[in-house]
Amino acid sequence: MLNDFTQQIIQEFRANQGEVGGPFAGARLLLLTTVGARSGQPHTTVLGYYPDKDGRVLVVGSAGGGPKHPDWYHNLLATPRVTVETGTFTYEADAAVLEGAERDEIFARLVEADAGWGEYQARTTRTIPVVALSQIDPGSPRGGSFAETLLMIHGLFRRELTVIGKELAAAGPKLGAQLKINCLTLCQGLHYHHTGESIGLFPALLEAHPDLAPTIAELQSEHDKIAVVLEELQHLVGTPAPPAEVLPKVDRLIADLNDHLDHEEAKLIPLL
Repeated sequence: MLNDFTQQIIQEFRANQGEVGGPFAGARLLLLTTVGARSGQPHTTVLGYYPDKDGRVLVVGSAGGGPKHPDWYHNLLATPRVTVETGTFTYEADAAVLEGAERDEIFARLVEADAGWGEYQARTTRTIPVVALSQIDPGSPRGGSFAETLLMIHGLFRRELTVIGKELAAAGPKLGAQLKINCLTLCQGLHYHHTGESIGLFPALLEAHPDLAPTIAELQSEHDKIAVVLEELQHLVGTPAPPAEVLPKVDRLIADLNDHLDHEEAKLIPLL
């Protein structure tokens, strides 16, 4: 049974493409739906998450440092197939509880990113579980049209860039392992999105609207410009560069990408 606060956050998340206000404003959030271990009924909860390598995402069964694992954790132990909502896409995933050295290494990485996880662990005698969610299908977009879906995807990139910018600004003298993964995952996602537009969307629009050739050429030029910034950022993240050196690249990427997305939406959304 969901409490009123959790239900309100879930409703706000679904109504605003993954954005919520209050204490969770600006956080990376997903909705995780599990099958109740005893009831057999769907159970949805709001969780913070972290990107991981190989396309996985990580969630933590902290329960605020309480003595018992959260209900959703017991549910996925019984039925590892779960549903994930990002605000933009809904997809099925397989949940795997990390064990041994892998769990310890990743938990230490998360503590480095947010000391609160370590504080939760210190409050309880149980080992706080870390769960990896691996997407098993392409997922279905929430938008009712291509234009709506494109706007949602753009919004997701804008939010993630803002989150990473804040993480970098708050980081100490060292670029932590999780923050590196956050940056690299964003770069990969932007690369795939722009590649899809360049080889799929743009040619289709040109075929339907030959008069768009100058506009498409301009948008492709912006893609190429952003690709250079992405390459520079990925290279910098792969070195021992301190956050103070990475942040200007992210700020430049945020500025270039927001200008591009605004321009692209103004030109293309009316046609889609």
